[in-house]
Amino acid sequence: MKKLPNAFTLMLGIIFLTWGATFIIPKGSYSRLTDPDSGRTTVVNGSYKQIEAESLDILDLILAAPEGMVSRADLIVLIFLLGGCFFIIEKTGAMGQGLQWVVDRLKGRDWVALVLVSIVFATGGATIGMQEEFIALTPLLIAFSRSLGYNAFVAIGMSFGAGVVGAAFSPMNPFSVVLAQQEAELPLLSGMEFRLVFLLVALVAYVFFLWRYARANTIEKQPMTDTDEKMSARNGLILFLVAVTFSIVTYGLLLMDWGFNEISACFFVLGILTGLLARLGIGRTGMLYVEGMKEMTYAVVILGLASSIPLLLEKGQIMDTVIHAAFTPMENLPPGMSALGMMGSQALLHFPIMSYSAQALMTMPVLIPLSDLVGVSRQVCVLSYQYGAVNMDMLVPTNGALMAIIAVAGISYDKWVKFVWKPLFLCFVIAIIAVITGVYIGI
Repeated sequence: MKKLPNAFTLMLGIIFLTWGATFIIPKGSYSRLTDPDSGRTTVVNGSYKQIEAESLDILDLILAAPEGMVSRADLIVLIFLLGGCFFIIEKTGAMGQGLQWVVDRLKGRDWVALVLVSIVFATGGATIGMQEEFIALTPLLIAFSRSLGYNAFVAIGMSFGAGVVGAAFSPMNPFSVVLAQQEAELPLLSGMEFRLVFLLVALVAYVFFLWRYARANTIEKQPMTDTDEKMSARNGLILFLVAVTFSIVTYGLLLMDWGFNEISACFFVLGILTGLLARLGIGRTGMLYVEGMKEMTYAVVILGLASSIPLLLEKGQIMDTVIHAAFTPMENLPPGMSALGMMGSQALLHFPIMSYSAQALMTMPVLIPLSDLVGVSRQVCVLSYQYGAVNMDMLVPTNGALMAIIAVAGISYDKWVKFVWKPLFLCFVIAIIAVITGVYIGI
């Protein structure tokens, strides 16, 4: 089987195909309204119409990459600062000693570490939609996985993959569930018990698959550290600061409406404090910060290229046409089929719309009246969006976080697809059962 090109070449190819599609797909637009209180812009249902607009030119194609990078500048800064921060922490030996301590305590029970790490990252996905934050952690997670005798696929599976499962089946993710429920005019966090049941089912099934894969593909264990040196008080303090920083970031995201800039500031300070505690000096700390940033360069380039794709669709005035075409066929289907059709359409739309928050704002105003018309409850409509869009984060090459993570891990996209299609299929089977159950019990 011929291998797919690397992530950089793949992104360039998708950008070119997207640009070409703007000459073929009819241009169209929905009217939009901006909420003066929240500042959110939403689509006006029933307002779609085809329009006449200028076609893109070669300059738009050339500008796509830099414009995509500029559009995600705050995220790129976060990834650079995270990379520098954790590079310094790694150089102190604190993280290696901490993770090796966990490995030593679990000798003969490596599967426990896999389960615990998966639960931690799934919780991060379920509560604050963590994804991009995993990019800088990838080298450490791979080293940890190898110390357990597991390969890089397991490392990404129990971090990024578990985070996606947590976000997809979450009862409270503010960037998917809460946002979509606001658009659907539902009580916030309603249906939590139903979602929690299927989150547990999905997570158990996913972790069981990952454990079976890990057991069948073991590698020689590689210790995190080369010495048997015990954890020093200084390194213990560094790990304590890491835990405090993550706690502060979680609090800020959930309760203070923080964005990437505030998160970046927290990890920048953590990196500096770590260097000073390790007695590296401010000059050496700065040099290590830059070295860590260098290791993230390929990842942020891939992220920027992926971000240019939805920009081209919007500039070419075909994004709304794609949305309109995806949902129109469901108007005459029975409720159960309509709900599944909504989920399938949301899954397909996640290829061009890589942000599931943006997808909620763009699609829910169109879907809510449609769901009322065909007899699908608004709660099920939100489920269809949630399960369809967010699960696809495991697969779509337009997800910059995914492409950056596998780039850092040295995994080609075709090998990732070969690994991930089975657990993704399993998650969609559970999602289908959940949606059908929701239709027939009337949540």
